[in-house]
Amino acid sequence: MTDTIHDADRALKAKHRVMWALGDYHAVATGVVSGLGRELVDACRLRAGERVLDVAAGTGNATVPAAAAGARVTAADLTPELFEAGRTAAARQGVDVDWVEADAEALPFADGEFDVVMSCLGIMFAPHHQAAADEALRVCRAGGRIGLLSWTPTGFVGELFRTLKEYAPPPPPGASPPPLWGEEEHVRTLLGDSVTEVVAERRMLTVDRFGTPQEWRDFFKDTYGPIIAVYRGLGTDTDRIDALDDDLAALATRHDRGAGSTVMDWEYLLLTARRTA
Repeated sequence: MTDTIHDADRALKAKHRVMWALGDYHAVATGVVSGLGRELVDACRLRAGERVLDVAAGTGNATVPAAAAGARVTAADLTPELFEAGRTAAARQGVDVDWVEADAEALPFADGEFDVVMSCLGIMFAPHHQAAADEALRVCRAGGRIGLLSWTPTGFVGELFRTLKEYAPPPPPGASPPPLWGEEEHVRTLLGDSVTEVVAERRMLTVDRFGTPQEWRDFFKDTYGPIIAVYRGLGTDTDRIDALDDDLAALATRHDRGAGSTVMDWEYLLLTARRTA
């Protein structure tokens, strides 16, 4: 039974790696959520020379600002295909980053190796939340800091994933919904008594680069791996494809508060804490 579980887990991680390599996540990171990485770095109060791990770093939305702040940064991600864009961004800023292919649930680093462990819209997508939280805690030194920025279940992206769920195969046993990382109590439970000085705040990201809800939908259909994967799973079922098109446009319409162009507020949770001894 154990071998079967491990095989299923490896298959799931392989699927996740392929999913995040689809499209152009860097276009999302730089064109839609670019300010969030800097916000997380500021909240972590990085100091020059500190050893920082960015878990599920993607193309470096938080990695590069952390390195620019003078930290010694390691960017870890399950999908190394994302690193090329990250390296280019780092080079443009004139900073050095160590890019490491790594599973957030099995990090290849020593206990207490980092002064700060952070993740911007990344660790939340590891399917087994407790395993990912345990690893983040393990590699953070006593007295070090944890910084997490995650979409909430009640916000726009939480609703997006509920919409996609209706068109996707059921998740495997034991996998938890990513936006749960945006629930303060869920994260407090994951971190347990391994942290103190927890500060959590719900904030809003204003997204105003799209002219219409349909323009947002089409951009994310081309760039965002989880959405691309769901569409691919529908194959040639035009009725289901059309229905998903309509549902995604309707989602953006419900959240649109703009006049003349689409303006949406996407809720996220920013949480920082200190690792106990």
